[in-house]
Amino acid sequence: MSETPKSSRQKQEFEHALDSSDSNVAQFEHKHRSLFDSVQHFLHGNPTMVPVIVLIFSIIIFGFVAGSKFFSPFNLSLIMQQVSIIGILAAAQSLVILTAGIDLSVGAIMVLMSVIMGQLAVTIGIPAPIAIVIGCIGGICAGALNGFLVTRIKLPPFIVTLGTWNIFFALNLWLSGAQSIRSQTLDEIAPLLKFFGESIALGGARITYGSILMLVIFGVLWYILNHTSWGRHVYAIGDDKEAAELSGIRTNRTL
Repeated sequence: MSETPKSSRQKQEFEHALDSSDSNVAQFEHKHRSLFDSVQHFLHGNPTMVPVIVLIFSIIIFGFVAGSKFFSPFNLSLIMQQVSIIGILAAAQSLVILTAGIDLSVGAIMVLMSVIMGQLAVTIGIPAPIAIVIGCIGGICAGALNGFLVTRIKLPPFIVTLGTWNIFFALNLWLSGAQSIRSQTLDEIAPLLKFFGESIALGGARITYGSILMLVIFGVLWYILNHTSWGRHVYAIGDDKEAAELSGIRTNRTL
């Protein structure tokens, strides 16, 4: 179809109007960030670094207040010994918190299972390795009980673990009779129960096997949470459980 004189004239007028328009294209220049902007951007992308930075500054401040002895290998290894049990429990608690839950009974479970292992090995006379296995299985069952009440009975995790904490604490008092087993008795009958309390000398420091276990658990959990599908499922459930279910994640099973 041939072009009409009217349409040709309109096309020429339109092209002539474009001559005075801005011909610059959009440009996205990289703005130079200041040190403060870089730090803010880093913390926004890595929010978990905030408590790490606070911890580092706290250590530095304590070091200046307490003097050079604070940074001595022996003192730092002693701190690791003191926090190893709490650190291991915190690693386990982190998994629960990442799913937007809470477990108040984790400490009571630990104490109860240690009492069970001690009673089995010392009082009943069961070999220490078997007693340790039974204690670990008992801990798994206690955690599974909490998970069952939360996922199947649909009870709030705070209420569930508060109730089971009282139950586990009462069982601990009943089984132990509010008495502890002497260290000398463990040395004679079941020294394996004290294995993680044993230490090795490393350049003035004394590192316990419990401290090594804590670091190993940290490394394993970091890998699981960041490099496995199950770890991503944990994050997804904590962010939005309903959305995780719609995406095909078996949320109750993970919990």
